[in-house]
Amino acid sequence: MAQMNFGGVIENVMTREEFPLEKAREILKNETIAVIGYGVQGPGQSLNLRDNGFNVIVGQREGKTYDKAVADGWIPGKTLFSIEEAAERGTIVMCLLSDAAVMSVWPSLQKHLKPGNALYFSHGFAITWNDRTGVVPAKDIDVIMVAPKGSGTSLRTMFLEGRGLNSSYAVYQDATGRAMDRTLALGIGIGSGYLFETTFQREATSDLTGERGSLMGAIQGLLLAQYEVLREHGHTPSEAFNETVEELTQSLMPLFAKNGMDWMYANCSTTAQRGALDWFPRFHDAVKPVLEWLYLSVKTGNEAQISIDSNSKPDYRVGLEKELKALRESEMWQTAVTVRKLRPENN
Repeated sequence: MAQMNFGGVIENVMTREEFPLEKAREILKNETIAVIGYGVQGPGQSLNLRDNGFNVIVGQREGKTYDKAVADGWIPGKTLFSIEEAAERGTIVMCLLSDAAVMSVWPSLQKHLKPGNALYFSHGFAITWNDRTGVVPAKDIDVIMVAPKGSGTSLRTMFLEGRGLNSSYAVYQDATGRAMDRTLALGIGIGSGYLFETTFQREATSDLTGERGSLMGAIQGLLLAQYEVLREHGHTPSEAFNETVEELTQSLMPLFAKNGMDWMYANCSTTAQRGALDWFPRFHDAVKPVLEWLYLSVKTGNEAQISIDSNSKPDYRVGLEKELKALRESEMWQTAVTVRKLRPENN
Protein backbone atom coordinates (compact mmCIF):
# COMPACT_ATOMS: atom_id res chain seq x y z
CA MET A 1 0.00 0.00 0.00
CA ALA A 2 1.53 3.30 -1.07
CA GLN A 3 1.12 6.49 0.91
CA MET A 4 0.73 9.44 -1.42
CA ASN A 5 0.51 13.19 -0.90
CA PHE A 6 -2.79 14.64 -2.11
CA GLY A 7 -2.47 18.41 -1.75
CA GLY A 8 -0.67 18.07 1.57
CA VAL A 9 -2.81 15.19 2.92
CA ILE A 10 -1.33 11.68 3.03
CA GLU A 11 -3.67 8.93 1.81
CA ASN A 12 -3.39 5.19 1.22
CA VAL A 13 -3.44 4.19 -2.46
CA MET A 14 -3.13 0.80 -4.15
CA THR A 15 -1.75 0.69 -7.69
CA ARG A 16 -1.52 -2.07 -10.27
CA GLU A 17 2.22 -2.15 -9.78
CA GLU A 18 1.87 -2.95 -6.08
CA PHE A 19 -1.07 -5.30 -6.57
CA PRO A 20 -0.60 -6.93 -9.99
CA LEU A 21 -3.32 -8.86 -11.79
CA GLU A 22 -1.48 -12.14 -11.16
CA LYS A 23 -1.76 -11.58 -7.40
CA ALA A 24 -5.48 -10.82 -7.75
CA ARG A 25 -6.01 -14.05 -9.71
CA GLU A 26 -4.17 -16.06 -7.05
CA ILE A 27 -6.28 -14.60 -4.22
CA LEU A 28 -9.56 -15.29 -6.03
CA LYS A 29 -8.62 -18.56 -7.76
CA ASN A 30 -11.08 -20.63 -5.70
CA GLU A 31 -13.88 -18.07 -5.72
CA THR A 32 -17.03 -17.98 -7.82
CA ILE A 33 -17.90 -14.34 -8.44
CA ALA A 34 -21.65 -13.84 -8.90
CA VAL A 35 -22.51 -10.49 -10.45
CA ILE A 36 -26.09 -9.65 -9.50
CA GLY A 37 -27.68 -7.17 -11.90
CA TYR A 38 -26.71 -6.37 -15.47
CA GLY A 39 -27.78 -2.75 -15.65
CA VAL A 40 -25.37 0.19 -15.16
CA GLN A 41 -22.26 -1.34 -13.51
CA GLY A 42 -22.94 -5.04 -14.13
CA PRO A 43 -21.78 -5.34 -17.76
CA GLY A 44 -18.51 -3.43 -17.32
CA GLN A 45 -17.44 -5.13 -14.11
CA SER A 46 -18.44 -8.66 -15.13
CA LEU A 47 -16.95 -8.48 -18.62
CA ASN A 48 -13.69 -7.00 -17.32
CA LEU A 49 -13.44 -9.74 -14.68
CA ARG A 50 -14.16 -12.41 -17.29
CA ASP A 51 -11.58 -11.00 -19.70
CA ASN A 52 -9.05 -10.87 -16.85
CA GLY A 53 -9.46 -14.60 -16.25
CA PHE A 54 -11.70 -14.79 -13.17
CA ASN A 55 -14.51 -17.29 -12.58
CA VAL A 56 -17.60 -15.13 -13.10
CA ILE A 57 -21.32 -15.81 -13.39
CA VAL A 58 -24.21 -13.36 -13.80
CA GLY A 59 -27.60 -13.24 -12.08
CA GLN A 60 -30.35 -11.34 -13.86
CA ARG A 61 -34.12 -11.53 -14.21
CA GLU A 62 -35.41 -12.43 -17.67
CA GLY A 63 -36.24 -9.54 -19.97
CA LYS A 64 -34.37 -7.03 -22.16
CA THR A 65 -31.42 -6.82 -19.77
CA TYR A 66 -31.19 -10.63 -19.62
CA ASP A 67 -31.16 -10.69 -23.44
CA LYS A 68 -28.32 -8.14 -23.41
CA ALA A 69 -26.32 -10.43 -21.13
CA VAL A 70 -26.86 -13.30 -23.58
CA ALA A 71 -25.72 -11.06 -26.44
CA ASP A 72 -22.56 -10.28 -24.43
CA GLY A 73 -21.70 -13.98 -24.29
CA TRP A 74 -23.16 -15.11 -20.97
CA ILE A 75 -24.64 -18.59 -21.38
CA PRO A 76 -27.98 -19.45 -19.73
CA GLY A 77 -27.59 -22.34 -17.31
CA LYS A 78 -23.80 -22.15 -17.44
CA THR A 79 -22.71 -18.57 -16.69
CA LEU A 80 -26.10 -16.82 -16.64
CA PHE A 81 -28.73 -17.60 -14.00
CA SER A 82 -31.62 -16.14 -12.07
CA ILE A 83 -30.62 -13.75 -9.29
CA GLU A 84 -31.33 -16.33 -6.60
CA GLU A 85 -29.43 -19.17 -8.27
CA ALA A 86 -26.40 -16.99 -9.03
CA ALA A 87 -26.33 -15.86 -5.39
CA GLU A 88 -26.53 -19.48 -4.26
CA ARG A 89 -23.62 -20.47 -6.50
CA GLY A 90 -21.40 -17.51 -5.68
CA THR A 91 -18.81 -17.23 -2.93
CA ILE A 92 -18.50 -13.52 -3.70
CA VAL A 93 -21.87 -11.91 -4.43
CA MET A 94 -21.45 -8.59 -6.25
CA CYS A 95 -24.68 -6.68 -5.69
CA LEU A 96 -24.77 -4.24 -8.62
CA LEU A 97 -28.50 -3.60 -8.69
CA SER A 98 -29.97 -0.10 -8.42
CA ASP A 99 -30.51 1.13 -4.86
CA ALA A 100 -34.27 0.61 -5.12
CA ALA A 101 -33.80 -2.87 -6.60
CA VAL A 102 -31.41 -3.86 -3.80
CA MET A 103 -34.17 -3.13 -1.29
CA SER A 104 -36.74 -5.26 -3.13
CA VAL A 105 -34.35 -8.18 -3.76
CA TRP A 106 -32.59 -8.20 -0.38
CA PRO A 107 -35.09 -10.42 1.50
CA SER A 108 -34.52 -13.26 -0.96
CA LEU A 109 -30.86 -12.48 -1.68
CA GLN A 110 -29.72 -12.69 1.95
CA LYS A 111 -31.08 -16.25 2.25
CA HIS A 112 -28.40 -17.43 -0.19
CA LEU A 113 -25.44 -15.77 1.55
CA LYS A 114 -23.52 -18.46 3.39
CA PRO A 115 -20.95 -18.06 6.20
CA GLY A 116 -17.61 -16.98 4.71
CA ASN A 117 -19.17 -15.46 1.59
CA ALA A 118 -18.43 -11.89 0.62
CA LEU A 119 -21.17 -9.36 -0.16
CA TYR A 120 -19.82 -6.69 -2.51
CA PHE A 121 -21.27 -3.31 -3.41
CA SER A 122 -20.16 -0.50 -5.71
CA HIS A 123 -22.05 2.12 -3.73
CA GLY A 124 -22.38 2.66 0.01
CA PHE A 125 -26.07 3.63 -0.14
CA ALA A 126 -27.74 0.39 1.00
CA ILE A 127 -25.42 -0.09 3.99
CA THR A 128 -25.05 3.56 5.05
CA TRP A 129 -28.81 4.08 5.26
CA ASN A 130 -29.75 0.52 6.19
CA ASP A 131 -32.21 1.87 8.74
CA ARG A 132 -34.17 2.95 5.66
CA THR A 133 -33.19 0.21 3.17
CA GLY A 134 -33.37 -2.77 5.52
CA VAL A 135 -30.07 -4.17 4.20
CA VAL A 136 -28.45 -5.54 7.36
CA PRO A 137 -26.00 -8.37 6.51
CA ALA A 138 -25.32 -11.28 8.83
CA LYS A 139 -22.15 -11.04 10.92
CA ASP A 140 -20.57 -14.16 9.38
CA ILE A 141 -19.91 -12.69 5.91
CA ASP A 142 -17.49 -10.11 4.56
CA VAL A 143 -19.11 -6.84 3.42
CA ILE A 144 -16.88 -4.96 1.00
CA MET A 145 -16.98 -2.27 -1.66
CA VAL A 146 -15.17 -1.13 -4.79
CA ALA A 147 -16.75 1.98 -6.30
CA PRO A 148 -15.52 3.00 -9.78
CA LYS A 149 -15.51 6.75 -10.18
CA GLY A 150 -17.58 6.72 -13.33
CA SER A 151 -20.17 4.75 -15.23
CA GLY A 152 -19.92 1.06 -16.06
CA THR A 153 -19.70 2.07 -19.71
CA SER A 154 -16.62 4.18 -18.98
CA LEU A 155 -15.10 1.34 -16.94
CA ARG A 156 -15.48 -1.06 -19.87
CA THR A 157 -14.36 1.43 -22.54
CA MET A 158 -11.23 2.41 -20.64
CA PHE A 159 -10.43 -1.25 -19.96
CA LEU A 160 -10.60 -2.06 -23.67
CA GLU A 161 -8.34 0.92 -24.36
CA GLY A 162 -5.77 -0.42 -21.92
CA ARG A 163 -6.50 2.31 -19.38
CA GLY A 164 -8.21 2.22 -16.00
CA LEU A 165 -10.94 4.09 -14.14
CA ASN A 166 -10.02 5.12 -10.60
CA SER A 167 -12.03 3.45 -7.81
CA SER A 168 -12.49 3.85 -4.09
CA TYR A 169 -12.56 0.80 -1.80
CA ALA A 170 -13.78 -0.02 1.69
CA VAL A 171 -14.28 -2.90 4.09
CA TYR A 172 -17.41 -2.60 6.23
CA GLN A 173 -17.25 -6.05 7.80
CA ASP A 174 -14.36 -8.54 7.91
CA ALA A 175 -15.69 -11.93 9.02
CA THR A 176 -13.05 -14.08 7.34
CA GLY A 177 -9.84 -12.13 7.82
CA ARG A 178 -9.58 -12.02 4.02
CA ALA A 179 -11.92 -9.13 3.33
CA MET A 180 -9.22 -6.63 2.39
CA ASP A 181 -7.45 -9.05 0.04
CA ARG A 182 -10.76 -9.88 -1.63
CA THR A 183 -11.59 -6.19 -1.99
CA LEU A 184 -8.30 -5.18 -3.56
CA ALA A 185 -8.21 -8.22 -5.83
CA LEU A 186 -11.70 -7.41 -7.12
CA GLY A 187 -10.72 -3.76 -7.57
CA ILE A 188 -7.78 -4.77 -9.76
CA GLY A 189 -9.88 -7.44 -11.48
CA ILE A 190 -12.58 -5.04 -12.64
CA GLY A 191 -9.94 -2.83 -14.23
CA SER A 192 -9.40 -0.01 -11.73
CA GLY A 193 -6.57 2.38 -12.59
CA TYR A 194 -5.75 2.80 -8.92
CA LEU A 195 -7.67 2.32 -5.69
CA PHE A 196 -8.05 4.86 -2.89
CA GLU A 197 -9.33 4.18 0.62
CA THR A 198 -12.73 5.30 1.89
CA THR A 199 -15.62 4.09 4.06
CA PHE A 200 -19.17 3.11 3.05
CA GLN A 201 -20.51 6.25 4.73
CA ARG A 202 -17.99 8.61 3.13
CA GLU A 203 -18.48 7.10 -0.31
CA ALA A 204 -22.26 7.33 -0.09
CA THR A 205 -22.34 10.94 1.08
CA SER A 206 -19.68 12.15 -1.36
CA ASP A 207 -21.30 10.27 -4.24
CA LEU A 208 -24.78 11.66 -3.67
CA THR A 209 -23.34 15.14 -3.16
CA GLY A 210 -21.31 14.90 -6.38
CA GLU A 211 -24.21 13.63 -8.50
CA ARG A 212 -26.48 16.40 -7.29
CA GLY A 213 -23.63 18.90 -7.41
CA SER A 214 -20.77 19.45 -9.84
CA LEU A 215 -21.08 16.15 -11.73
CA MET A 216 -24.69 16.46 -12.89
CA GLY A 217 -27.21 18.69 -11.10
CA ALA A 218 -25.14 21.82 -10.60
CA ILE A 219 -23.48 21.65 -14.01
CA GLN A 220 -26.86 21.41 -15.77
CA GLY A 221 -28.19 24.30 -13.68
CA LEU A 222 -25.14 26.48 -14.40
CA LEU A 223 -25.10 25.74 -18.13
CA LEU A 224 -28.83 26.36 -18.48
CA ALA A 225 -28.63 29.65 -16.54
CA GLN A 226 -25.83 31.01 -18.77
CA TYR A 227 -27.56 29.79 -21.95
CA GLU A 228 -30.80 31.50 -20.91
CA VAL A 229 -29.07 34.79 -20.09
CA LEU A 230 -27.36 34.86 -23.49
CA ARG A 231 -30.60 33.99 -25.31
CA GLU A 232 -32.60 36.59 -23.37
CA HIS A 233 -30.07 39.22 -24.41
CA GLY A 234 -30.42 38.48 -28.12
CA HIS A 235 -27.75 35.83 -28.80
CA THR A 236 -28.69 33.03 -31.20
CA PRO A 237 -29.07 29.41 -30.00
CA SER A 238 -25.89 28.33 -31.82
CA GLU A 239 -23.84 31.14 -30.30
CA ALA A 240 -25.26 30.66 -26.81
CA PHE A 241 -24.64 26.91 -26.92
CA ASN A 242 -21.11 27.20 -28.31
CA GLU A 243 -20.10 29.77 -25.70
CA THR A 244 -21.76 27.82 -22.88
CA VAL A 245 -21.31 24.11 -23.58
CA GLU A 246 -19.34 23.29 -26.72
CA GLU A 247 -16.23 25.27 -25.85
CA LEU A 248 -16.29 23.84 -22.32
CA THR A 249 -16.58 20.18 -23.34
CA GLN A 250 -14.53 20.19 -26.54
CA SER A 251 -11.75 22.66 -25.74
CA LEU A 252 -11.35 23.53 -22.07
CA MET A 253 -12.21 20.27 -20.27
CA PRO A 254 -9.46 18.32 -22.07
CA LEU A 255 -6.98 21.04 -21.06
CA PHE A 256 -7.68 21.00 -17.33
CA ALA A 257 -8.25 17.24 -17.32
CA LYS A 258 -4.70 16.82 -18.63
CA ASN A 259 -2.72 19.17 -16.40
CA GLY A 260 -5.00 21.11 -14.09
CA MET A 261 -6.98 24.34 -13.95
CA ASP A 262 -3.88 26.55 -13.76
CA TRP A 263 -2.53 24.97 -16.96
CA MET A 264 -5.85 25.53 -18.69
CA TYR A 265 -5.83 29.18 -17.59
CA ALA A 266 -2.25 29.56 -18.88
CA ASN A 267 -3.34 28.33 -22.30
CA CYS A 268 -6.21 30.81 -22.66
CA SER A 269 -6.19 34.47 -23.65
CA THR A 270 -5.14 37.10 -21.11
CA THR A 271 -8.68 38.49 -21.25
CA ALA A 272 -10.11 35.08 -20.36
CA GLN A 273 -7.54 34.63 -17.59
CA ARG A 274 -8.36 37.99 -15.98
CA GLY A 275 -12.08 37.46 -16.16
CA ALA A 276 -11.93 33.92 -14.76
CA LEU A 277 -9.65 34.88 -11.87
CA ASP A 278 -11.92 37.82 -10.99
CA TRP A 279 -15.20 35.94 -11.21
CA PHE A 280 -14.51 32.49 -9.76
CA PRO A 281 -14.54 33.82 -6.14
CA ARG A 282 -18.00 35.32 -6.78
CA PHE A 283 -19.34 32.01 -8.08
CA HIS A 284 -17.66 30.21 -5.16
CA ASP A 285 -19.31 32.48 -2.61
CA ALA A 286 -22.70 32.18 -4.31
CA VAL A 287 -22.61 28.39 -4.74
CA LYS A 288 -20.95 27.17 -1.52
CA PRO A 289 -24.02 27.79 0.69
CA VAL A 290 -26.11 25.73 -1.74
CA LEU A 291 -23.57 22.89 -1.56
CA GLU A 292 -23.53 23.07 2.25
CA TRP A 293 -27.32 22.76 2.17
CA LEU A 294 -27.03 19.85 -0.26
CA TYR A 295 -24.42 18.05 1.87
CA LEU A 296 -26.57 18.39 5.00
CA SER A 297 -29.55 16.97 3.09
CA VAL A 298 -27.41 13.99 2.04
CA LYS A 299 -25.78 13.45 5.44
CA THR A 300 -29.07 13.40 7.33
CA GLY A 301 -30.51 10.79 4.96
CA ASN A 302 -33.08 13.14 3.47
CA GLU A 303 -31.76 12.65 -0.08
CA ALA A 304 -31.64 8.89 0.42
CA GLN A 305 -35.28 8.89 1.50
CA ILE A 306 -36.31 11.03 -1.47
CA SER A 307 -34.54 8.57 -3.76
CA ILE A 308 -36.10 5.55 -2.05
CA ASP A 309 -39.60 7.03 -2.18
CA SER A 310 -39.31 8.12 -5.80
CA ASN A 311 -37.62 5.02 -7.20
CA SER A 312 -39.98 2.65 -5.40
CA LYS A 313 -43.10 3.99 -7.12
CA PRO A 314 -44.61 1.56 -9.65
CA ASP A 315 -44.78 4.32 -12.29
CA TYR A 316 -41.24 5.56 -11.58
CA ARG A 317 -39.99 4.83 -15.10
CA VAL A 318 -42.90 6.71 -16.67
CA GLY A 319 -42.24 9.79 -14.56
CA LEU A 320 -38.51 9.61 -15.19
CA GLU A 321 -38.97 9.43 -18.95
CA LYS A 322 -41.29 12.43 -18.83
CA GLU A 323 -38.64 14.51 -17.02
CA LEU A 324 -35.85 13.32 -19.32
CA LYS A 325 -38.02 14.01 -22.38
CA ALA A 326 -38.51 17.61 -21.23
CA LEU A 327 -34.74 17.96 -20.79
CA ARG A 328 -34.02 16.31 -24.14
CA GLU A 329 -36.51 18.47 -26.02
CA SER A 330 -35.44 21.78 -24.46
CA GLU A 331 -33.99 24.35 -26.85
CA MET A 332 -30.48 24.10 -25.41
CA TRP A 333 -30.19 20.33 -25.86
CA GLN A 334 -31.95 20.34 -29.23
CA THR A 335 -29.36 22.91 -30.30
CA ALA A 336 -26.74 20.42 -29.08
CA VAL A 337 -28.01 17.81 -31.56
CA THR A 338 -27.31 20.15 -34.49
CA VAL A 339 -23.98 21.33 -33.08
CA ARG A 340 -22.75 17.75 -32.68
CA LYS A 341 -23.69 16.95 -36.27
CA LEU A 342 -21.51 19.84 -37.41
CA ARG A 343 -18.37 18.55 -35.67
CA PRO A 344 -15.78 17.57 -38.31
CA GLU A 345 -15.50 14.01 -37.00
CA ASN A 346 -19.22 13.53 -37.68
CA ASN A 347 -19.04 14.64 -41.31
